[in-house]
Amino acid sequence: MKRATPSSDPVVASSCTNGSVRRASRRLGQIYDEAFVVCGLKATQYSLLSQIARSDEPRMRDLAQALVMDLSALGHTLKPLVRDGLVELQIDETDRRSRRVLLTAAGQQKYQEARKISERVSTIFDKTFGAEETAKLREALDFIASEGFAQSLLNELQAGQT
Repeated sequence: MKRATPSSDPVVASSCTNGSVRRASRRLGQIYDEAFVVCGLKATQYSLLSQIARSDEPRMRDLAQALVMDLSALGHTLKPLVRDGLVELQIDETDRRSRRVLLTAAGQQKYQEARKISERVSTIFDKTFGAEETAKLREALDFIASEGFAQSLLNELQAGQT
């Protein structure tokens, strides 16, 4: 399948990687938000439910690390999910200072509903962008999101400052 070409898009290619990634992230967020309207979630909430489902009752700090979020941002994003009964916070039995994040039965059901939507959007994305290109994009983005990449980049930045 050929990659779709943008129609008369006024945006000129950016020479700033950060700006390009953020712009693309906002656009995809808008597309996924629109798709998830029917199940009452935002794209960020689905990502969170998905990570919780894959992580088997994660500790909050581990969940934040997996999502590359700070704890306060995670807490802010969790609040409406807890309020709506989709997620529950429990004190960790092995470390009472930590909390574990669990999907409730309603959360599991909502996650399954939203997962179908996500799979449909992903299929359309693959078709539009190209399956091979999509796989390469995900691999590159996972690498960029990794702690090792971040540390390497920060080390280089710091070395240039001395």
